[in-house]
Amino acid sequence: MYSLKYKVTTSTCDSEGRLKLYSALQMMQDCSEMWIDSEPIVKQYFAEQNMAQLLATRQVEVIRVPEYKEELTVTTSVYEVKPMFGFRNTFIYDAEGRPCYKTWSMGAFVDKAAGKLKRVDDATIASMAMEPRLEMNYKDRRIILPKEGGDVLEPVRVLRADIDYNRHMNNANYVRVAMELLPEGFVVRGLRVEYRVAAKLGDVLVPTIYKQDDVIIVSLSIDDAVSAIIEFS
Repeated sequence: MYSLKYKVTTSTCDSEGRLKLYSALQMMQDCSEMWIDSEPIVKQYFAEQNMAQLLATRQVEVIRVPEYKEELTVTTSVYEVKPMFGFRNTFIYDAEGRPCYKTWSMGAFVDKAAGKLKRVDDATIASMAMEPRLEMNYKDRRIILPKEGGDVLEPVRVLRADIDYNRHMNNANYVRVAMELLPEGFVVRGLRVEYRVAAKLGDVLVPTIYKQDDVIIVSLSIDDAVSAIIEFS
């Protein structure tokens, strides 16, 4: 298990002084990325093989939204690894150790030069520290888009500020874009994201929004190919 300490600061708050979901996702992502520093064998193997782990799907349960100046601890732990995919929990806890956000995610192991899936060898997998899968309401990683009823909205261009060191749109920014399309007053209690095609600088994302009772799904597409699907509940 790997953990990082955080504080809810001004830049991470919304207009009501509560932690933005976007900022919480950035905390989770940073902790997950830094985890590799606790696994020297894995880190060396990925460097030698020119590999990276890219987020393929994430589910979030919002238990309680922290407020300004709260002290938080983010933990991440791997509970299953397959040759081309890894599964982890990343939780955010308050100062009393109570969970504010519960998440699980699946990462894909890829060759950075080829941009394709690449297998991790058995010895490297065996070296990883495994933890028990934490308790939460696990849903399917695939999000099924409705066949009809979606509204196509104004396109959004991928800007320089959206790009991370992998040279594509940072995972949290897809959610940030989609959240701007939610109705005023919609309170997010659950989130699922499925990442399909990485958006790059200058790409134009075309949002299609589907409203189903207490669930809203936003599909972000590039040239008719779905880049990401975000489900809010």
